[in-house]
Amino acid sequence: MDSFLLQATIYLGAMVIAVPLSVRFGLGSVLGYLIAGIMIGPVLGLVSETADLQHYAEFGVVLMLFLIGLELDPRGLWDMRKKLIGLGGAQVVLSTAALAWVATLFDLDWQTALAVGLILALSSTAIVLQTLNEKSLMQTNGGRSAFSVLLTQDIAVIPMLALLPLLAVQRSATLAEDGSIQRGAAEDAHHTMSLVEGLPGWGVTLVTLGAVAAIIFAGFFLSRPLFRFIHMSKLREMYTAVALVIVVGIAFLMILVGLSPALGAFVAGVVLANSEFKHELEADIEPFKGLLLGLFFITVGAGINFAVLFGDPLRILGMTLLVMLIKGLILLAITLVFRIRGRDRWLFTLGLAQAGEFGFVLISFAIQQSVLPGHISETLLLIVALSMLLTPLAFIAYEVVSRRMGDAADDAPEHDTIDEQAPVIIAGIGRFGQVVNRMVQASGFRTVVLDNDLATIQLMRKFGFRGFFGDPTRPELLKAAGIDAAKVLVVAVDDKAAAVQLVRYARRVRPDLHITARAHDRLHVYELFNAGADHIVREMFDSSLRAARYVLEDMGLSDYEAHQMETAFYHHDRHNLSELAGLWRPGVPITQNQAYVERARELNNALETALVTQFDENETDDGSNPRRDRLSGDAGALRNRPATPPSTEGAT
Repeated sequence: MDSFLLQATIYLGAMVIAVPLSVRFGLGSVLGYLIAGIMIGPVLGLVSETADLQHYAEFGVVLMLFLIGLELDPRGLWDMRKKLIGLGGAQVVLSTAALAWVATLFDLDWQTALAVGLILALSSTAIVLQTLNEKSLMQTNGGRSAFSVLLTQDIAVIPMLALLPLLAVQRSATLAEDGSIQRGAAEDAHHTMSLVEGLPGWGVTLVTLGAVAAIIFAGFFLSRPLFRFIHMSKLREMYTAVALVIVVGIAFLMILVGLSPALGAFVAGVVLANSEFKHELEADIEPFKGLLLGLFFITVGAGINFAVLFGDPLRILGMTLLVMLIKGLILLAITLVFRIRGRDRWLFTLGLAQAGEFGFVLISFAIQQSVLPGHISETLLLIVALSMLLTPLAFIAYEVVSRRMGDAADDAPEHDTIDEQAPVIIAGIGRFGQVVNRMVQASGFRTVVLDNDLATIQLMRKFGFRGFFGDPTRPELLKAAGIDAAKVLVVAVDDKAAAVQLVRYARRVRPDLHITARAHDRLHVYELFNAGADHIVREMFDSSLRAARYVLEDMGLSDYEAHQMETAFYHHDRHNLSELAGLWRPGVPITQNQAYVERARELNNALETALVTQFDENETDDGSNPRRDRLSGDAGALRNRPATPPSTEGAT
């Protein structure tokens, strides 16, 4: 008992010290666990035998796959099928094939070479996702593409676990000298409880399919009554107990039918992904998963044979760099095929070039199944660990490459991949565009929102409004957003030149498109009008009209009278704009455009006449107008004052 408590203190103490320091220095929690294991094992020699403890720690992998399954809503998987099958499938298949072929060059038979390829094809989900989140790169195209590949790899672990035992055919005699046959015999003794032992092939198949079907059936029909029953107890610990019962029971059932416990846990997680108890399960299992998985990585670190590394360090390091180079070249080729450009290309390539934590899982499983001999497994453990240790350097290299690719504008995150289309496209989601978007959506119409400000898009997402980060003036983004089939385009970008460019392009490719554009000032109105906008709204004009109406009401006009004055001013101003647009000359200041100035004066006088007419409509029989007299102090003052100069809005 004393020895057990001492070992527990050593493991937990190493975990508490090393992991926070590793996270603090940007190395990630997985590397922290590995470093902790290395320190208490090969370096300080505080622990020696880790095999027995690792068997229990491997249950953390089962819990992790159960939680991954919970996060994979079947509908969400279907929506991501193109990236999962395309990007992720290409990476897993090509990397496995290339690394397996290279392994055959080291005189390995094809079964062992294929196992090596499967193990090294996977990247580190824990390190990459954590780094992408820390550096705010998850919403970039490169970050989203990397996430798709990592998700595919996590799913691919399941068939890999099912495939590895098949690669152990006719290897028992070869491995006998290494002692693996004794380990296999121990496993055979351990797995005497089996539902498929002695059955013919068709019987094994039926029992196996029946076990998987039972998991699916229980997930759909029995989980809700079970949780409702537990809820009646009003005891928090009962939720934790039932969550562990589900995972442990499923793992045991999978062992009975000869399948991987991780496979059953993953299937159960996917089945329960849409359950109302999903978040309860996650909250209850997460602490156990974190501790057991951390313990698993510590045992891996403690079990690394550094005598192999120090015996031939150049060979081990060279093989590690070769693995990263091969994976990097394959990832780079994938970016060319799937048109991932710029900084996204290097983020995708350098970020996924390492081996991952699932490699440790597969190595441990392959040893148990007598697929890998001892000396190869020790080398693979070193390669996986070293490649993960080099991952922070890969992200540093990405940042250096990014800075050298161009100016500050090029350093901005790359645009999102637009996977949605709608009849209304809103380009620009500032204060103006937000109001338009909310009203249109509240009226029951779908919109696609584009904006070049990543912070604004992220803020929208926090409040439940979906938007895409990207330059709305880029034709490929507009095409992806559905410009070919849209009915309305709202141009509300802040850059005046970009707004004109966008309107001109949209009118050229879609002559029938309705275009509503925001203008900054009068001159911008003319530019947008010439570019082809149907409806042009000056950003301050309508709000200024409403403010002027409030002033008139406060001065004594009724709501109706103030509304009439507002309407008259609005229509007259719109008429003025349409006439002056024909006289406006691009590049010529309006103060130097004599025809424009003279016509503006005439129209301004006509405006005053139109407004006076609104007062005169209320004159009494004796010609007096009390309201007008009260407002102006003189019945003829408004008519007889000198003409005011034309509006110079936008002249400067």
